Amino acid sequence: MQDNLVEQIISRAIGQPEKRSGCGLTEFVGTALGHTIGLVIANVDSQLHEVMAIDGRFRSLGIIGARTGAGPHIFAADEAVKATNSEIVAIELARDTEGGGGHGCLILFGAADVSDVRRAVEVTLDEIERTMGDVYGSPAGHLEFQYTARASHALNKAFGAPVGKAFGMTCASPAAIGIVIADVAAKAAVIEPVGYASPAKGTSFSNEAIFTFAGDSGAVRQAVTAAREVGLQLLATLDPAPIHSTTTPYI
Repeated sequence: MQDNLVEQIISRAIGQPEKRSGCGLTEFVGTALGHTIGLVIANVDSQLHEVMAIDGRFRSLGIIGARTGAGPHIFAADEAVKATNSEIVAIELARDTEGGGGHGCLILFGAADVSDVRRAVEVTLDEIERTMGDVYGSPAGHLEFQYTARASHALNKAFGAPVGKAFGMTCASPAAIGIVIADVAAKAAVIEPVGYASPAKGTSFSNEAIFTFAGDSGAVRQAVTAAREVGLQLLATLDPAPIHSTTTPYI
């Protein structure tokens, strides 16, 4: 009974992956977990360019919008930037999660050619299945862990990640757990702290504590996995329902 309840809660929170068909609009690319939608604008109106303060070089925009998820989407977008001829225009975190303790997000890709931003959106949507793997939820809160061996410009824009270096992130709601797992990560390996965010500083007033860090690939991975082990134990004390990974853990 409790297993079914948790699955329903998580399903409502992250959304179900949907097929990329069913909408005939040329702007529509597809959907993904987290009630995520991918869109493109082939030729952005000049008036919109001006009010959005978008570089005139970017005739075309790729758009990722999600009700639930920020870290998974940003790490997915980072892979898209590596794989395409597009640039990150903006990354914004919305206070959302459909009533939960975390964020939604808005990510904009820019390019001269619409095929480039469309491909960036497609790669991002595909990658979200993987980057959601170390997102864990229960009725009491959530945990999120991310890792990449080589950060690129999406992570640099969102978190100040050093481009080309291994980069990791720990996040937990309630924020109290996030502080403890940040400390665990820092003590677990020799890493370089990059950033820290809490409900009133650096988040959209979400009930999360987020710690980001760079360094040697092995050290960053070790820090993330150590934090994950402790975080799962702490979150389990708040509710008897099992804690589930959103997809398949990848770290």
